[in-house]
Amino acid sequence: MAKSQVDPITLSVVRGVLETTQREMTLTLEKTARSSVFNLAHDYSTALFNHTPEMILQGQDIPIHLGSLIPAMKAVEGFFEGDINEGDLILHNDPDYAGSHIIDTCMYYPVFYHGELVFWTVCKGHLTDIGGPVPAGYNPDAKEIYAEGLRIPPIKIWDKGEPRNDILNMLLTNMRARRDQEGDFNALIGACQVGARNLIALLDKYGKDVVQACIEELLSMANTHMSGLIAKVPDGTYSGTAVLEDAGHGFGDFDITATVTIEGDGCHIEIASPPQIPYFINSYEGNSYSGVYLGLMMFAQLPPPYNEGLYRNVTVNMGPKGTLCNAKSPAPHMNCTTTPMETLTDAVRLAFEQAAPDKVSASWGHANGCNIAGWDTRHDEEYVTMVLASIISGAGATNSQDGWHACGPECCFGALTSGDIEMLEHSYPIIIHEYGLMEDSGGAGKFRGGSGTRWEVEPLNEPMTLVTFGEGRRIPAMGAAGAKSAMVHKKVGRLELTRNGDTEIITDNVIETINPGERAANLNPGGGGFGPAFERDPLKVVEDVRNGLVSLEGARLDYGVILLDDGSLTIDEAATTKARSVA
Repeated sequence: MAKSQVDPITLSVVRGVLETTQREMTLTLEKTARSSVFNLAHDYSTALFNHTPEMILQGQDIPIHLGSLIPAMKAVEGFFEGDINEGDLILHNDPDYAGSHIIDTCMYYPVFYHGELVFWTVCKGHLTDIGGPVPAGYNPDAKEIYAEGLRIPPIKIWDKGEPRNDILNMLLTNMRARRDQEGDFNALIGACQVGARNLIALLDKYGKDVVQACIEELLSMANTHMSGLIAKVPDGTYSGTAVLEDAGHGFGDFDITATVTIEGDGCHIEIASPPQIPYFINSYEGNSYSGVYLGLMMFAQLPPPYNEGLYRNVTVNMGPKGTLCNAKSPAPHMNCTTTPMETLTDAVRLAFEQAAPDKVSASWGHANGCNIAGWDTRHDEEYVTMVLASIISGAGATNSQDGWHACGPECCFGALTSGDIEMLEHSYPIIIHEYGLMEDSGGAGKFRGGSGTRWEVEPLNEPMTLVTFGEGRRIPAMGAAGAKSAMVHKKVGRLELTRNGDTEIITDNVIETINPGERAANLNPGGGGFGPAFERDPLKVVEDVRNGLVSLEGARLDYGVILLDDGSLTIDEAATTKARSVA
């Protein structure tokens, strides 16, 4: 690496200001947003770009947002090239302009200093509704993108500091639960302004030249980390394939393959996926970058800084247009940030693990969630929300530890939070009867996968629309290094509807009406295990049984550990030795 152009103390201070600015932007979103998706679940992300525009800092936020922000920022800047002014604020969600999916709405704020464009502050958040025929946007019956919601190509909602109230009113009028959407819009605007304020103060203190030199140093530092790691991987071509299950669309399972070519300190990633289909799991190119970059970073496990310098030596080809991972309009796509993004992530991670088996880790549970909507008689208004608590799955195990419980899904990688159950019940006319870990849901292995969750809801006094999305309801999270589960049905997701005392199990993506007195329980998959399950210490299996993570049957089938069924949880040594000897 070339000698630094700035002294280390100044570099450290500038880096600290950038990181603090990003964190203050996320806190602004949390503390000022209206919807539970923002203020409880934290389904938003922030980033800082220079004038190029190159991402100079990404938040430790939602991976499904951050990768796509890199091409999206370039698309937005290119659209308004020559017409970007101080005081402009640009709104965008369209996947044709490298957006992720249209429910994730992004704001871009150009930061000028002495009349010169120097930075961009960027905030992206998952709105609770974006219009269209189905509340919350996820429409499993959509055959094209026009049946999913409001597409917003790059558009100025502030023009030279003047709000375009006509544009804002038109957009908000087309969204359900307008009060929530307007509140979240204002939170995004405020976060962008907070970021700009801090960056201008930084420029005032150190000057533009010093700050830009520090930023280039941070970009080079990230590039050095990544290129150094790639250089340690043997040159060659490596391939990984992951299976995307049929979640009721009738087209069958799909293979997504990632081929990674390593040459020196450079890396090229090629994606192969089947033709796009008339179902909401197509991923446009911008969103697919998020899946590729997450798979790369799961393998790399690099220290900060996290910026676009990480990818200077990485090139990507998403395959031909019109395919599942490089869709073209008018392909429906709303489910793309979970499906097929998580399968794409697994394929990339698997390819890298062929190159460096010592860095292998298990897959996390895939997203399998639900949205709810209805009429809130307490306030005489419509409500709609994505229930992020309903997609909390288990993390994958590694070569040194069990997977974390209730930390997924893979697409969000621990950045989502469930929020207090009481706050959800306060915000919406629902009763949440259960929210907890599921027995036997973690993938079996020498190191066990993290447990998934069960979330059960009932509407209070009016019918409730419930829409399911995702997959992982038949194929469990992939284990690693020989991990395999004998008891599979407990490790996959599903929806359980209880009506008139009867429970129906649903594994497709559906739209259902739930009446008061009826219950819907969404069950999420656990993470994959690591290493042969029969190598797990029997005492750890006993501890898992005692803690309600593994049943007696699960101990026997998954781990070959036989426990006396007398309440003592005593290991039957002879039976256990015999059971494990047949592996």
